[in-house]
Amino acid sequence: MIEKPERLRPIIWMGDSRKNILGFPEEVRKLIGDELQLIQFGAMPKDAKTFKGVGPGIIIIALKYDKEAYRCVQAVQLGEKIYVLHAFQKKSKRGIATMKKDVDLIKKRYKEAQELAKDEKRENGH
Repeated sequence: MIEKPERLRPIIWMGDSRKNILGFPEEVRKLIGDELQLIQFGAMPKDAKTFKGVGPGIIIIALKYDKEAYRCVQAVQLGEKIYVLHAFQKKSKRGIATMKKDVDLIKKRYKEAQELAKDEKRENGH
């Protein structure tokens, strides 16, 4: 049995990540929402994998729906909060690789999330 945390970890939406998810089909939005909630409770969703090449604690939720691929990338080890770095519909027709522009955006937002986490830590006196 999973122990329930005292409270859910808050989600911080970086850039247009929330807007992008709201543009996904309803079923995809629901699945990503369910998976994010599992992460908030401290569990690892079945569709989540480590996203390599950016930093520690980055995971990607990868979903297929109606012959399309959807992705949601989040940082889960920057303090108490979960930072959703990027959400996008995968357009690459070549293999499983994430397009460079998406990886660059994830790296940029990860750096921004690290700064937010540092600022919060300072504000809380840690």
